[in-house]
Amino acid sequence: MSGKGRRSAVRLTARGAIALALVVTLAGYVLADVLDLAFLVGPAFVAASLVGVLLVNPRELLSLVVTPPLVFFAATMCVEAGRALGSVSIVQSLALGLYTSLSSGAPWLFAGSAVVLAVALRRGLRDNVRDLRTQLKAGAEVPRPRQPYVPEPEGYFEPKVYGTPRVED
Repeated sequence: MSGKGRRSAVRLTARGAIALALVVTLAGYVLADVLDLAFLVGPAFVAASLVGVLLVNPRELLSLVVTPPLVFFAATMCVEAGRALGSVSIVQSLALGLYTSLSSGAPWLFAGSAVVLAVALRRGLRDNVRDLRTQLKAGAEVPRPRQPYVPEPEGYFEPKVYGTPRVED
């Protein structure tokens, strides 16, 4: 029995794939800082995104496709917040660090998002979108046809008295 045509038995949930991408991106930041190679973050993010979309359950592709920008931002925010803690002005250092890191990582962010979208489309994202549309249509309330104005019957707005009447002395 050859292994041709068989798929990996390892399957991730969308949360697992997102966590994988976050951890690998954070590890890329740490390695880039330790080895003084700033370019490691981008390829680590793209590779983690690719592995995540390849291993995720096909029915959860829709959830995964929208998360790469959030994952990259969250990893960058954690790293820059850690760097800013030792500075005199934490807010200014955090803002400058986020601006610098996000602008230098933008091409990698776009590449990772494009890779995830391309692979997800190949793995069945269109079916997920079709299923979502079907569910939304089924759950939507059917609009009622407009009825002509019919006045309320006379006495409709008169107050109703409930219970027993009060007896005044």
